[in-house]
Amino acid sequence: MRPERMEPGPGQESVWDYPRPPRLEDSSRHIQVVFNGVVIADTHRAKRVLETSHPPTYYVPVDDIQMEYLKRSSRTTFCEWKGRAAYYNIVVGEKHATEAAWFYPNPTPAFAALKEYITFYPGLMDACYVDGEQVQAQPGDFYGGWVTQDIVGPFKGSAGTWGW
Repeated sequence: MRPERMEPGPGQESVWDYPRPPRLEDSSRHIQVVFNGVVIADTHRAKRVLETSHPPTYYVPVDDIQMEYLKRSSRTTFCEWKGRAAYYNIVVGEKHATEAAWFYPNPTPAFAALKEYITFYPGLMDACYVDGEQVQAQPGDFYGGWVTQDIVGPFKGSAGTWGW
């Protein structure tokens, strides 16, 4: 059963107003990703994916990521909208996060602009920030949305939400 949409306040967006299929858009917001005390990604040139019931997922251009900390994983998954995803493990010093970032090496034509962009699971990082606000991870361990104060749900991802 689909939940009741929360009414957004001033300056907020409801994830229930996001489209399906998802939309890709440029974002000039300041995005930072921190792991083991190191800022491994820092950009004002992100892209975000907006999909019904999901908090935005922010993708960072590889030029704004310290790629020496990302080690390619053998895992792949498939998204009906974006295509086949590949994953990275994050290693900074002695700290490791398995399959903590993903990207689309050959995205579908509608998401071609995601080529050379990577996103991170905020729940596996020390912190992810949007304009200085530390994000909360989308519930569950499948999706990778970034929850900020300007986004309202309810959000897909926790137990019992698979059929939304």
